Formats: sequence, C-alpha cells, structure tokens
Amino acid sequence: MRIVVLGVGNILLTDEGVGVRAIEELGRRYQLPPEVELIDGGTSAMELLDDLANCDLLIIADCVRAGKAPGDLLRLKDEEIPALFRTKLSPHQVGLPDVLATLVITHEAPTHTVLFGVEPESLATSMSLTPVVGATLPHLVDAIAQEIIAAGVPITPC
Repeated sequence: MRIVVLGVGNILLTDEGVGVRAIEELGRRYQLPPEVELIDGGTSAMELLDDLANCDLLIIADCVRAGKAPGDLLRLKDEEIPALFRTKLSPHQVGLPDVLATLVITHEAPTHTVLFGVEPESLATSMSLTPVVGATLPHLVDAIAQEIIAAGVPITPC
C-alpha cells in the first residue's frame, strides 16, 4: 500500500494555501508510517509525476471554488472528481489536472484519488488563512486522517 497526501496551493495568497497548511498540520498531529508520504506540492505541476506515479491512494488537499460558503469542506472520490479536472490537457497552463491526465496516459495513475477541497473566503496576498478557513483546517486534517485509516493504514496521534 502506497498512499500519497498532496497539499497544493500558493501559501502567499491567503486561503489558496489551505492544502499545503493541511499536510503541514497532518505531519505535526500524526505519526505516519512509511507507506504514507506527505508532499507539499505548492504550485508545482509536472515535476510531481514521479512522486504520484503508481500510488494506491492519492489524497489531494486544495482550495476549491465550488460555489459554497467560505470554509465549507468538499470531498470527491474517483469518478466524482469532475472529468475536466482529471483529464484536462492544455498546452498553455500545466497544472494538477495535466499531471493526473499524464499519469492516465502513461498507465501510472493512482488506483484511487480523493480530493478534499475547502471553499476560500479570500485570495488576497497574505501568508495567513482567513479565520473561517483556519477554523476548517482541523476538520480537513481529521478528514484526511480518516481517509488513510479507512484505507487500512493505521496512524498514531502525536
């Protein structure tokens, strides 16, 4: 079993950094076994290919605009993740959708993918989450931890 927890986003843009903050907090709150790898994906793209290739479970934490209230937590799994997100290939902007699509093309896609998204309140320049998204962060970390446990990998609180 190989689980990758990928936190993505730009920590310089307030709530856009929630995914990165989530994996930082997950690493502080839990002792994770070797089969669970935390990756700060920041705003990286194709350089993540090798890190994500052939994992059994990819858990993504990110800021997601879904038309919900700021701070709302969203969970999508496998086919629930919009087709555009999973298969978008663009010659202009290379991002996480392109990485996932490339892994499909190369037959190295994760067996399962879970996306946890948090609706942002602000994307202004700041290295701090807004209070409403900051209040959601513990729930996001707990949800990620439960996803790991549900996959059959025990983790221990610190």
